[in-house]
Amino acid sequence: MRTIHIPEDLKLEKAQPIQVYEHRSAKAVERQQIILNQNAFSFLTDGTKEVVTTNSTIAINPTQFLVMKSGHCLMTERLSRGKSYRSVMLIFSSEVLLQFIRKLRLPKKATAEQSVFAFATDAFVQNFVESLINISKLSQPIQSKLLEVKVEEIMLYISEVYGADFLYALAANSDHATQKFIRTVESNQLSKLTIKELAFLCNMSVSTFKREFSKQFATSPIKWFQHKRLAYAHHLLQQEHRKPSEVYYEVGYENLSSFIQAYKQRYKTTPRQHHKS
Repeated sequence: MRTIHIPEDLKLEKAQPIQVYEHRSAKAVERQQIILNQNAFSFLTDGTKEVVTTNSTIAINPTQFLVMKSGHCLMTERLSRGKSYRSVMLIFSSEVLLQFIRKLRLPKKATAEQSVFAFATDAFVQNFVESLINISKLSQPIQSKLLEVKVEEIMLYISEVYGADFLYALAANSDHATQKFIRTVESNQLSKLTIKELAFLCNMSVSTFKREFSKQFATSPIKWFQHKRLAYAHHLLQQEHRKPSEVYYEVGYENLSSFIQAYKQRYKTTPRQHHKS
């Protein structure tokens, strides 16, 4: 599966600092590699979406929408019961964001690094999305002028309802590469991402990712992830009294027998015995 670059790979007439794109599909997509070269609002109207970034995984349905910072992510799109998927993206450059922050005279504020935010889709947002669709049908010169107003409108609304923290996070520069690498690994320790997918999120080749992993964690990715997942399984069995058949898939194993074998090798006893203790 090829990597999708946004907005470059979208069927848009001409690159602009602010663009709107309506996406419709009758085909589900599982963990598509995406490179966002600009920031984006993603308004979901049909189906479900999951986005995995270097520091979080967020899944939404049409009752929510996303604000995404430029960078690498993995995106899953699942169809609704009506076998369709539909979303509307409002894409905007970092320059547009910074101009808005300066215009509002927002003071600089330290904030935790976060790449994606989810907010509730209320009546205001629904009307906003419909207006974007109508604007997308107009000529390019008119679109450009109206979208300048629309991107400020939605930023103002979110800032008023939820606060402006998301603006600071979008505007923040990524910090030290090593810290970002460690955060990516640790925040995905219980996910079912492949090494190739994790390397993509870190903007590395698989071989570079493995070398960096060994340098930072003094072990191989396979051993480290297995240890973390089995430790979590141990917690679920003993502290939450879950059954082995209930936890094996949750901790990243495709079948119960391979989970039992790995667990027994790690803890010198079976998951069932720990469940009973």
